[in-house]
Amino acid sequence: MCAVTPTAAHANVAVAAQNAVPLSVTGSACSLSLATGSSATSVYSVTATPNDAIDDTASIQGRINAAGNAGGGIVKLPAGTFVINGKLRMAGNVKLEGAGPATILKAGPSFTGNTGPAGGYPIVTTAGADNTTLSNFTADQSGDTLNGNVTGRLKEYVIDVRESSNSLVQGVHTKNPFTYSIAFVGGLKWCVRDSSTQSATNGKYVELDGIHAMNTANGDIVGNVVDQRKGTDGDDGIAVHTYGNEDVHDIRIADNTVRGGRHGAGIDLAGGSGVVYNINLTGNTVWGSPRGLHDAYYDGTKQIHHIQVVGNTFKNNDIKTTGGAVDFERPVTYVTMTDNTACNSGDYRLPAGTGNVNARNTLSTAC
Repeated sequence: MCAVTPTAAHANVAVAAQNAVPLSVTGSACSLSLATGSSATSVYSVTATPNDAIDDTASIQGRINAAGNAGGGIVKLPAGTFVINGKLRMAGNVKLEGAGPATILKAGPSFTGNTGPAGGYPIVTTAGADNTTLSNFTADQSGDTLNGNVTGRLKEYVIDVRESSNSLVQGVHTKNPFTYSIAFVGGLKWCVRDSSTQSATNGKYVELDGIHAMNTANGDIVGNVVDQRKGTDGDDGIAVHTYGNEDVHDIRIADNTVRGGRHGAGIDLAGGSGVVYNINLTGNTVWGSPRGLHDAYYDGTKQIHHIQVVGNTFKNNDIKTTGGAVDFERPVTYVTMTDNTACNSGDYRLPAGTGNVNARNTLSTAC
Protein backbone atom coordinates (compact mmCIF):
# COMPACT_ATOMS: atom_id res chain seq x y z
CA MET A 1 0.00 0.00 0.00
CA CYS A 2 1.17 3.55 -0.67
CA ALA A 3 -0.10 7.04 0.08
CA VAL A 4 -2.06 8.41 -2.85
CA THR A 5 -3.95 11.65 -3.14
CA PRO A 6 -7.76 11.44 -2.99
CA THR A 7 -10.10 14.19 -4.02
CA ALA A 8 -11.99 16.09 -1.33
CA ALA A 9 -14.34 13.94 0.72
CA HIS A 10 -17.96 14.67 1.55
CA ALA A 11 -17.93 17.35 4.18
CA ASN A 12 -19.59 15.18 6.78
CA VAL A 13 -17.06 12.35 6.57
CA ALA A 14 -14.22 13.96 8.53
CA VAL A 15 -15.71 14.31 12.00
CA ALA A 16 -13.97 14.82 15.29
CA ALA A 17 -12.36 11.70 16.70
CA GLN A 18 -12.81 12.71 20.32
CA ASN A 19 -15.32 10.74 22.37
CA ALA A 20 -15.32 7.89 19.86
CA VAL A 21 -16.69 4.63 21.18
CA PRO A 22 -16.01 1.05 20.08
CA LEU A 23 -18.41 -0.31 17.51
CA SER A 24 -20.76 -3.04 18.57
CA VAL A 25 -22.68 -4.27 15.56
CA THR A 26 -24.08 -7.65 14.66
CA GLY A 27 -26.18 -9.11 11.92
CA SER A 28 -26.06 -9.63 8.22
CA ALA A 29 -24.10 -7.86 5.50
CA CYS A 30 -24.23 -4.06 5.39
CA SER A 31 -25.55 -3.90 8.95
CA LEU A 32 -23.33 -0.96 9.88
CA SER A 33 -23.64 1.20 6.78
CA LEU A 34 -27.20 0.18 5.88
CA ALA A 35 -26.16 0.80 2.29
CA THR A 36 -28.80 -0.28 -0.20
CA GLY A 37 -27.48 1.17 -3.45
CA SER A 38 -29.83 1.92 -6.31
CA SER A 39 -33.57 1.58 -5.79
CA ALA A 40 -34.35 1.70 -9.52
CA THR A 41 -36.51 -0.93 -11.21
CA SER A 42 -36.58 0.11 -14.89
CA VAL A 43 -34.33 -2.07 -17.05
CA TYR A 44 -31.93 -0.71 -19.66
CA SER A 45 -30.48 -3.69 -21.50
CA VAL A 46 -27.11 -3.38 -23.20
CA THR A 47 -27.28 -4.48 -26.82
CA ALA A 48 -23.53 -4.68 -27.47
CA THR A 49 -22.41 -8.11 -28.66
CA PRO A 50 -20.04 -9.81 -26.22
CA ASN A 51 -17.00 -11.84 -27.24
CA ASP A 52 -16.43 -9.94 -30.49
CA ALA A 53 -13.29 -7.94 -29.52
CA ILE A 54 -15.03 -4.64 -30.39
CA ASP A 55 -14.83 -1.80 -27.85
CA ASP A 56 -18.07 -1.79 -25.86
CA THR A 57 -17.39 1.27 -23.70
CA ALA A 58 -19.68 3.66 -25.57
CA SER A 59 -22.54 1.19 -25.75
CA ILE A 60 -22.51 0.48 -22.02
CA GLN A 61 -21.89 4.10 -21.06
CA GLY A 62 -24.80 5.17 -23.23
CA ARG A 63 -27.19 2.95 -21.28
CA ILE A 64 -25.78 4.19 -17.95
CA ASN A 65 -26.33 7.78 -19.09
CA ALA A 66 -29.86 7.05 -20.31
CA ALA A 67 -30.77 5.42 -17.01
CA GLY A 68 -29.24 8.27 -15.03
CA ASN A 69 -31.05 10.90 -17.09
CA ALA A 70 -34.33 9.12 -16.39
CA GLY A 71 -33.76 9.24 -12.64
CA GLY A 72 -32.28 5.76 -12.34
CA GLY A 73 -32.35 2.31 -13.86
CA ILE A 74 -30.84 -1.16 -14.03
CA VAL A 75 -28.28 -1.52 -16.79
CA LYS A 76 -28.20 -5.24 -17.55
CA LEU A 77 -25.31 -7.10 -19.13
CA PRO A 78 -25.53 -10.71 -20.32
CA ALA A 79 -22.77 -13.28 -19.90
CA GLY A 80 -19.72 -12.86 -22.10
CA THR A 81 -16.66 -10.63 -22.38
CA PHE A 82 -17.11 -6.92 -23.06
CA VAL A 83 -14.03 -4.95 -24.14
CA ILE A 84 -13.52 -1.71 -22.24
CA ASN A 85 -11.02 0.72 -23.74
CA GLY A 86 -12.53 3.74 -21.98
CA LYS A 87 -13.63 4.24 -18.37
CA LEU A 88 -17.21 3.51 -17.31
CA ARG A 89 -18.69 6.26 -15.14
CA MET A 90 -21.78 5.60 -13.05
CA ALA A 91 -24.80 7.92 -12.76
CA GLY A 92 -27.06 8.48 -9.76
CA ASN A 93 -29.51 5.71 -8.80
CA VAL A 94 -28.12 3.35 -11.45
CA LYS A 95 -27.38 -0.34 -11.00
CA LEU A 96 -24.84 -1.99 -13.33
CA GLU A 97 -25.72 -5.67 -13.22
CA GLY A 98 -24.16 -8.65 -14.93
CA ALA A 99 -25.32 -12.24 -15.13
CA GLY A 100 -22.62 -13.46 -12.71
CA PRO A 101 -18.85 -14.01 -12.91
CA ALA A 102 -19.17 -14.98 -16.60
CA THR A 103 -20.06 -11.35 -17.40
CA ILE A 104 -16.58 -9.89 -17.86
CA LEU A 105 -15.68 -6.23 -18.31
CA LYS A 106 -12.15 -6.55 -19.68
CA ALA A 107 -9.63 -3.76 -20.25
CA GLY A 108 -8.87 -3.69 -23.95
CA PRO A 109 -5.62 -3.00 -25.82
CA SER A 110 -6.14 0.80 -25.68
CA PHE A 111 -7.21 0.93 -22.03
CA THR A 112 -4.08 2.75 -20.80
CA GLY A 113 -4.37 5.39 -23.54
CA ASN A 114 -6.90 7.46 -21.58
CA THR A 115 -7.71 8.12 -17.93
CA GLY A 116 -10.74 8.42 -15.70
CA PRO A 117 -12.02 11.63 -14.07
CA ALA A 118 -9.46 11.40 -11.24
CA GLY A 119 -6.55 10.63 -13.54
CA GLY A 120 -6.34 6.86 -13.16
CA TYR A 121 -7.51 3.65 -14.82
CA PRO A 122 -10.78 2.33 -13.41
CA ILE A 123 -12.93 -0.21 -15.18
CA VAL A 124 -15.87 1.44 -13.38
CA THR A 125 -15.93 4.57 -11.20
CA THR A 126 -18.82 6.15 -9.33
CA ALA A 127 -17.09 9.58 -9.56
CA GLY A 128 -19.45 11.24 -7.09
CA ALA A 129 -22.68 9.55 -8.15
CA ASP A 130 -24.87 8.55 -5.20
CA ASN A 131 -27.16 5.53 -4.73
CA THR A 132 -25.31 3.19 -7.08
CA THR A 133 -25.01 -0.59 -7.24
CA LEU A 134 -22.34 -2.66 -9.00
CA SER A 135 -23.43 -6.28 -9.10
CA ASN A 136 -22.64 -9.73 -10.46
CA PHE A 137 -19.77 -9.31 -12.90
CA THR A 138 -16.02 -9.71 -13.26
CA ALA A 139 -13.73 -6.72 -13.79
CA ASP A 140 -10.47 -7.72 -15.51
CA GLN A 141 -7.91 -4.89 -15.70
CA SER A 142 -5.67 -6.96 -18.00
CA GLY A 143 -2.57 -6.19 -15.96
CA ASP A 144 -1.17 -9.54 -17.00
CA THR A 145 -0.99 -8.48 -20.65
CA LEU A 146 -0.96 -4.66 -20.57
CA ASN A 147 1.91 -2.58 -19.23
CA GLY A 148 0.11 -1.02 -16.30
CA ASN A 149 3.16 0.87 -14.98
CA VAL A 150 1.79 4.16 -16.26
CA THR A 151 1.44 7.65 -14.81
CA GLY A 152 -1.59 7.79 -12.52
CA ARG A 153 -1.68 4.05 -11.89
CA LEU A 154 -2.57 4.62 -8.21
CA LYS A 155 -4.99 7.54 -8.66
CA GLU A 156 -8.05 5.43 -9.47
CA TYR A 157 -8.77 1.75 -9.00
CA VAL A 158 -10.27 -1.23 -10.81
CA ILE A 159 -13.61 -0.74 -9.02
CA ASP A 160 -13.47 2.87 -7.87
CA VAL A 161 -16.19 4.05 -5.46
CA ARG A 162 -15.29 7.71 -5.03
CA GLU A 163 -16.94 10.61 -3.19
CA SER A 164 -20.27 8.80 -3.28
CA SER A 165 -22.99 8.02 -0.74
CA ASN A 166 -25.08 4.85 -0.43
CA SER A 167 -22.92 2.66 -2.67
CA LEU A 168 -23.26 -1.11 -2.88
CA VAL A 169 -20.76 -3.49 -4.48
CA GLN A 170 -21.97 -7.09 -4.41
CA GLY A 171 -20.89 -10.19 -6.28
CA VAL A 172 -18.12 -8.32 -8.10
CA HIS A 173 -14.90 -10.18 -8.88
CA THR A 174 -11.64 -8.56 -9.93
CA LYS A 175 -8.63 -10.06 -11.67
CA ASN A 176 -5.32 -9.03 -13.23
CA PRO A 177 -5.09 -5.66 -11.44
CA PHE A 178 -2.29 -3.15 -11.87
CA THR A 179 -3.67 -0.97 -9.04
CA TYR A 180 -5.93 -1.52 -6.00
CA SER A 181 -8.79 -3.85 -6.84
CA ILE A 182 -11.89 -2.53 -5.02
CA ALA A 183 -11.51 0.87 -3.36
CA PHE A 184 -13.68 3.35 -1.46
CA VAL A 185 -12.26 6.87 -1.47
CA GLY A 186 -14.06 9.64 0.40
CA GLY A 187 -17.82 9.49 0.62
CA LEU A 188 -19.77 7.47 3.14
CA LYS A 189 -22.40 4.77 3.60
CA TRP A 190 -21.01 1.98 1.44
CA CYS A 191 -20.83 -1.79 1.45
CA VAL A 192 -18.82 -4.44 -0.41
CA ARG A 193 -20.08 -7.97 0.11
CA ASP A 194 -19.77 -11.43 -1.44
CA SER A 195 -17.08 -10.21 -3.82
CA SER A 196 -13.52 -11.31 -4.52
CA THR A 197 -10.12 -9.97 -5.50
CA GLN A 198 -6.95 -11.67 -6.64
CA SER A 199 -3.44 -10.67 -7.64
CA ALA A 200 -1.63 -13.28 -9.72
CA THR A 201 1.15 -11.42 -11.56
CA ASN A 202 4.82 -11.90 -10.81
CA GLY A 203 7.44 -9.17 -10.86
CA LYS A 204 5.34 -6.61 -12.78
CA TYR A 205 3.85 -4.37 -10.09
CA VAL A 206 3.92 -3.30 -6.44
CA GLU A 207 1.25 -1.88 -4.13
CA LEU A 208 -1.61 -4.10 -5.23
CA ASP A 209 -4.11 -3.97 -2.36
CA GLY A 210 -7.27 -6.04 -2.52
CA ILE A 211 -10.04 -4.02 -0.80
CA HIS A 212 -8.98 -0.52 0.23
CA ALA A 213 -10.87 2.12 2.26
CA MET A 214 -9.32 5.60 2.38
CA ASN A 215 -10.58 8.79 4.02
CA THR A 216 -14.08 7.40 4.19
CA ALA A 217 -16.69 6.43 6.77
CA ASN A 218 -19.65 4.18 7.55
CA GLY A 219 -18.74 1.13 5.52
CA ASP A 220 -19.06 -2.65 5.57
CA ILE A 221 -16.49 -5.08 4.15
CA VAL A 222 -18.21 -8.39 4.67
CA GLY A 223 -18.22 -11.93 3.30
CA ASN A 224 -15.52 -11.37 0.68
CA VAL A 225 -12.67 -13.60 -0.51
CA VAL A 226 -9.44 -11.64 -0.93
CA ASP A 227 -6.30 -13.32 -2.28
CA GLN A 228 -3.39 -11.02 -3.07
CA ARG A 229 -0.83 -13.84 -3.05
CA LYS A 230 -1.60 -15.95 -6.08
CA GLY A 231 1.47 -14.22 -7.55
CA THR A 232 4.35 -12.29 -6.02
CA ASP A 233 3.11 -8.73 -6.68
CA GLY A 234 0.31 -8.42 -4.12
CA ASP A 235 0.22 -6.08 -1.13
CA ASP A 236 -2.33 -5.77 1.70
CA GLY A 237 -5.44 -7.89 1.48
CA ILE A 238 -7.71 -5.34 3.17
CA ALA A 239 -6.39 -1.85 3.97
CA VAL A 240 -7.98 0.96 5.98
CA HIS A 241 -5.91 4.03 5.27
CA THR A 242 -5.85 7.76 5.93
CA TYR A 243 -4.14 10.25 3.67
CA GLY A 244 -3.57 13.89 4.52
CA ASN A 245 -5.49 15.08 7.56
CA GLU A 246 -8.82 13.37 6.90
CA ASP A 247 -10.01 10.47 9.02
CA VAL A 248 -11.24 6.98 8.24
CA HIS A 249 -13.72 5.57 10.71
CA ASP A 250 -16.77 3.46 11.51
CA ILE A 251 -15.97 0.49 9.29
CA ARG A 252 -17.03 -3.11 9.88
CA ILE A 253 -14.72 -5.84 8.49
CA ALA A 254 -16.47 -9.14 9.08
CA ASP A 255 -16.51 -12.74 7.89
CA ASN A 256 -13.94 -12.27 5.13
CA THR A 257 -11.35 -14.83 4.02
CA VAL A 258 -8.14 -12.94 3.36
CA ARG A 259 -4.64 -13.71 2.12
CA GLY A 260 -2.38 -10.67 1.94
CA GLY A 261 0.42 -10.43 -0.60
CA ARG A 262 4.10 -10.71 0.11
CA HIS A 263 4.51 -6.92 0.18
CA GLY A 264 1.89 -6.34 2.89
CA ALA A 265 -0.33 -7.92 5.54
CA GLY A 266 -3.64 -9.68 5.57
CA ILE A 267 -5.35 -6.62 7.07
CA ASP A 268 -3.58 -3.27 7.52
CA LEU A 269 -4.69 -0.22 9.52
CA ALA A 270 -2.65 2.72 8.28
CA GLY A 271 -2.77 6.06 10.09
CA GLY A 272 -1.35 9.38 9.02
CA SER A 273 -2.19 12.98 9.76
CA GLY A 274 -5.77 11.76 9.96
CA VAL A 275 -7.06 9.24 12.49
CA VAL A 276 -8.16 5.62 12.12
CA TYR A 277 -10.88 4.84 14.64
CA ASN A 278 -14.05 2.83 15.29
CA ILE A 279 -12.99 -0.19 13.24
CA ASN A 280 -14.64 -3.53 13.99
CA LEU A 281 -12.90 -6.73 12.85
CA THR A 282 -14.96 -9.82 13.60
CA GLY A 283 -15.06 -13.38 12.30
CA ASN A 284 -12.39 -12.99 9.63
CA THR A 285 -9.96 -15.72 8.59
CA VAL A 286 -6.54 -14.34 7.65
CA TRP A 287 -4.17 -16.94 6.25
CA GLY A 288 -0.92 -17.35 4.35
CA SER A 289 0.05 -13.69 4.70
CA PRO A 290 3.35 -12.17 5.86
CA ARG A 291 1.43 -11.29 9.03
CA GLY A 292 -2.23 -11.24 9.96
CA LEU A 293 -3.33 -7.81 11.24
CA HIS A 294 -0.86 -4.91 11.26
CA ASP A 295 -0.85 -1.20 12.05
CA ALA A 296 1.28 1.37 10.28
CA TYR A 297 1.90 5.11 10.11
CA TYR A 298 2.68 6.86 6.85
CA ASP A 299 2.34 10.64 6.55
CA GLY A 300 1.91 11.58 10.20
CA THR A 301 1.68 10.37 13.78
CA LYS A 302 -2.00 10.59 14.74
CA GLN A 303 -3.05 7.68 16.88
CA ILE A 304 -5.09 4.67 15.88
CA HIS A 305 -7.79 4.06 18.51
CA HIS A 306 -11.08 2.38 19.31
CA ILE A 307 -10.47 -0.84 17.40
CA GLN A 308 -12.25 -4.14 18.06
CA VAL A 309 -10.47 -7.36 17.06
CA VAL A 310 -12.82 -10.12 18.18
CA GLY A 311 -13.27 -13.75 17.17
CA ASN A 312 -10.91 -13.81 14.19
CA THR A 313 -8.70 -16.70 13.02
CA PHE A 314 -5.07 -16.23 11.94
CA LYS A 315 -3.47 -19.27 10.36
CA ASN A 316 -0.25 -20.19 8.56
CA ASN A 317 1.05 -16.65 8.29
CA ASP A 318 4.77 -16.17 7.66
CA ILE A 319 5.93 -14.59 10.92
CA LYS A 320 6.10 -17.26 13.59
CA THR A 321 7.23 -15.03 16.48
CA THR A 322 6.14 -11.68 17.92
CA GLY A 323 3.26 -10.11 16.04
CA GLY A 324 2.75 -12.80 13.46
CA ALA A 325 -0.98 -12.98 14.14
CA VAL A 326 -1.70 -9.41 15.29
CA ASP A 327 0.98 -6.74 15.35
CA PHE A 328 0.14 -3.37 16.86
CA GLU A 329 3.67 -2.03 16.79
CA ARG A 330 2.94 1.56 17.73
CA PRO A 331 1.03 3.25 20.56
CA VAL A 332 -2.69 2.57 20.28
CA THR A 333 -5.56 3.10 22.70
CA TYR A 334 -8.96 1.52 23.32
CA VAL A 335 -8.13 -1.62 21.38
CA THR A 336 -10.18 -4.65 22.38
CA MET A 337 -8.45 -7.86 21.26
CA THR A 338 -10.37 -10.89 22.54
CA ASP A 339 -11.37 -14.44 21.62
CA ASN A 340 -9.10 -14.72 18.58
CA THR A 341 -7.37 -17.92 17.45
CA ALA A 342 -3.88 -18.13 15.96
CA CYS A 343 -2.17 -21.24 14.64
CA ASN A 344 1.25 -21.48 13.01
CA SER A 345 1.23 -17.68 12.89
CA GLY A 346 3.23 -16.32 15.81
CA ASP A 347 1.54 -14.42 18.60
CA TYR A 348 -0.34 -11.21 19.37
CA ARG A 349 1.34 -7.87 20.04
CA LEU A 350 -0.68 -5.15 21.76
CA PRO A 351 1.30 -2.51 23.68
CA ALA A 352 0.01 -1.26 27.00
CA GLY A 353 -2.24 1.73 26.48
CA THR A 354 -5.34 3.43 27.82
CA GLY A 355 -8.36 1.22 27.40
CA ASN A 356 -6.51 -1.67 25.72
CA VAL A 357 -7.85 -5.17 26.47
CA ASN A 358 -6.00 -8.38 25.55
CA ALA A 359 -7.87 -11.48 26.73
CA ARG A 360 -8.87 -15.03 25.84
CA ASN A 361 -6.73 -15.20 22.68
CA THR A 362 -5.36 -18.68 21.90
CA LEU A 363 -2.13 -19.79 20.23
CA SER A 364 -0.98 -23.08 18.75
CA THR A 365 1.98 -24.08 16.63
CA ALA A 366 0.00 -26.21 14.20
CA CYS A 367 -3.29 -25.72 12.40
